[in-house]
Amino acid sequence: MNHKKSQAAFETAKVRIPGGVNSPVRAFKSVGCDPIFIASAKGSTITDIDGNSYIDYVGSWGPMILGHCHPKVVEAIQSAAAQGASYGAPTELETQLAERVCDAYPNIEMVRMVSSGTEATMSAIRLARGYTGRDKILKFDGCYHGHADSLLVNAGSGAATFGVPSSPGVPEDFAKHTLTATYNDMDEVRRLVMQNKGEVAAIILEPIAGNMGCVPPLPGFLQKLRQLCDDEEIVLIVDEVMTGFRVAYGGAQERFDIRGDLVCLGKIIGGGLPVGAFGGKREIMEKLSPEGGVYQAGTLSGNPLAMSAGIATLDLLKEDGFYDQIEEKSAYLEKGLSQVTGASKIPTCWQRVGGMFCTYFQEGPVTSFADAKRSDLDRFGLFFRRMLDEGINLAPSQFEAGFMSIAHTKENLDKTIAAVDKVLKTLD
Repeated sequence: MNHKKSQAAFETAKVRIPGGVNSPVRAFKSVGCDPIFIASAKGSTITDIDGNSYIDYVGSWGPMILGHCHPKVVEAIQSAAAQGASYGAPTELETQLAERVCDAYPNIEMVRMVSSGTEATMSAIRLARGYTGRDKILKFDGCYHGHADSLLVNAGSGAATFGVPSSPGVPEDFAKHTLTATYNDMDEVRRLVMQNKGEVAAIILEPIAGNMGCVPPLPGFLQKLRQLCDDEEIVLIVDEVMTGFRVAYGGAQERFDIRGDLVCLGKIIGGGLPVGAFGGKREIMEKLSPEGGVYQAGTLSGNPLAMSAGIATLDLLKEDGFYDQIEEKSAYLEKGLSQVTGASKIPTCWQRVGGMFCTYFQEGPVTSFADAKRSDLDRFGLFFRRMLDEGINLAPSQFEAGFMSIAHTKENLDKTIAAVDKVLKTLD
């Protein structure tokens, strides 16, 4: 495929934008090529500025579960924009979206809207510290919760892509309050908590780790975490920025029958517009300013365009059979790719939960970030580039999940399976 216009656009961008991108993974460094610049998207496809079209499994990193430019979401955004793009004042739309979120999550009794997933997680942690009077938090190696200072300790996703587990610019005094455990290793979690007994304010995790590929929790892991938090009076923060409304209407907590004290949401609840939220038990949420003393604010929080897009999206997701269709499409792709990869001499491992999935270039299963890092990253980069040439857009990192949308057709899925078969044969 010809990418001359994208290459030129990238060179121009690098003059004014650090690295030419506004989020590091978009630079395509880990896959050994320059990024494509997008001109438009519709349904299951995106089109770059050179006119090349691709079947899209990135979906703006998850929120496009309806596909790009769903007519009802577009209509909701246009209608809201005609009334005003931003007020910095309350609207009824905020309450309407909050009601839908609380309806989907029985453990969310109150919710605060913000403008990004990073805002949601950093605010939830501050709230947990304020509520408990403790300073330390425990997170998991390879789980990514945004770029707040205390969370950039052994992070996954973009940080992992560049081989930098912790970022320069994060003071040691911040990092020392962050304990890091191995995902799915309950014995290590328990040991760290006991070594810091009475000091841990919160445990935060992705219930399905989507920033080291797609790593589901081992049976009983989430339930044991819940019990430990109850026993030690620790706030359990479930980061569903990626999984919320993705793997079920009530997210991973519905799928795995687990309830966090605080929940972080994003992506889908804004219908693709910038949004985030955190919510949970009333007794904790009432500690937030202006009702309580824990300060959190955001001038653009509850933006009317994002609220309108989110309301339209969640109403469509609640329709009967929606998640059954996502499951059927994802299972069809899984079956086809499992047959193709199984016939290949190249070690691969396919993992999926609902409409989230990942193919690792290694033997499986992958249950932790240490496992994920054993993948053949050079081979993945070559695979990515050749799949792009076949018209398939995957996440440009081994450590990112792929996403299914309701707009993907059987023809799309068959083309994807055939492309993987063709590309793998060139990698043998």
